[in-house]
Amino acid sequence: MFDLSRAEERCATLIALARRFGADAADAVAIGDMSESVHVRLGALEDVERSESESAGLRVFVGQRSASIHATDLSDDALAELAERAVAMAKAAPEDRFAGLAPEELLTRGPFPDLDMEDPAEPSPQQLRAMAEEAEDAARAVDGVTNSEGGSAGFGRSIVALATSHGFSGGYGATTHSLSASVVAGTGSGMQRDYAWRQARHAGDLISPADIGRLAGERAVARLGPGRLPSKVMPLVFDPRVGNGLIGHLIGAMAGPAIARRASFLLDRLDTALFDSSVHILEEPHRVRGLRSRPFDGEGLATAPRALVEGGKVTGWLADSASARQLGIAPTGHASRGGGGAPGVSASNVHLAAGSVTPEELMADIGEGVLVTELFGHGVNAVTGDYSRGASGYRIVDGALAGPVAEFTIAGNLVDMFAALVPANDLEMHRGINVPTLRIDGMTVAGD
Repeated sequence: MFDLSRAEERCATLIALARRFGADAADAVAIGDMSESVHVRLGALEDVERSESESAGLRVFVGQRSASIHATDLSDDALAELAERAVAMAKAAPEDRFAGLAPEELLTRGPFPDLDMEDPAEPSPQQLRAMAEEAEDAARAVDGVTNSEGGSAGFGRSIVALATSHGFSGGYGATTHSLSASVVAGTGSGMQRDYAWRQARHAGDLISPADIGRLAGERAVARLGPGRLPSKVMPLVFDPRVGNGLIGHLIGAMAGPAIARRASFLLDRLDTALFDSSVHILEEPHRVRGLRSRPFDGEGLATAPRALVEGGKVTGWLADSASARQLGIAPTGHASRGGGGAPGVSASNVHLAAGSVTPEELMADIGEGVLVTELFGHGVNAVTGDYSRGASGYRIVDGALAGPVAEFTIAGNLVDMFAALVPANDLEMHRGINVPTLRIDGMTVAGD
């Protein structure tokens, strides 16, 4: 895998070649990735994987026509061929009056903030195996666990560089450490599976493999003997590991391209109270060691902390340059970039601020409800906000958990769900989107 200076040099070469072949403007991204993982099952080594890749993407503009192209061969001859082909494609493309690079006056300049995303220590395969074994051993030691899908440990390193023909050049690196365990409890038709997983930029920020394993085992055992639910309207409580998906749907609906296409349930709701006034949702792209931290966006604009929801209201759309031009607003520094294609839109290190009550207090007045810990399927309509997912979790009776339940469906509309959302105070910050335990009253449960 190449280093940052080599990635930046390849981007600069692509820009120069594109201009030489007739592009009026261009931007280029170079990405390098290395990953290594070890998987054990039932105490035996099952799989060791290592991969390395290098790729580059080039986007060129000829007037209001554009084309994007991607390659994994980054030699000088290959890049020249790539640039020539991209310019030829752009000349044949239809005009797009919204196409173009980000406004030059909005480009960010270095030095960029140090977000401490690179751990200098790289674990050996032997260390990864020992961590995976420790996680699985701890999971299998939980009383009631009868089988295992294995324990895993992994490490990855990535490099991203971006350059534009109108003056931006920058890059950054990041590392990722991960641990997981997945086990089975019970026997025969009564078997239940669950898992635990954690990821961090630095190894020192992970919880121990033994803690990962114990959590996986305890979760699996707790699911044994699930009951069924009646079909009715009732309060639901969302565990943080599934509740963050609700905020993911909100971010998708706030994306400028969705608004420009009129394909969002948030259309015409920019000045409407969507949540209770006490709800605040914040983005922190410069969080030190954050899983989604970045010093600049996919077009070379500065990223900055902002409230996505303040006082219960959405504060504005999340726009790349193209969607910003369509909407008549300024780009917001939310462009995201992969190896090929035009930029998309994403947010960085989002969290819903903690409430003032414990999860136990949040559930205390629920006569009959459900704590949802797992969701299935993709039944979410981004245009209407209609929401329907398969689920499993735990019955709530008279304010207390009363045993596992499974094979039911929950349904509602995201606009109504957001209006009814109440957060607990148990926020933890170890995911890309972090939320505390969430309560939403008035949802439909389809069971027996």
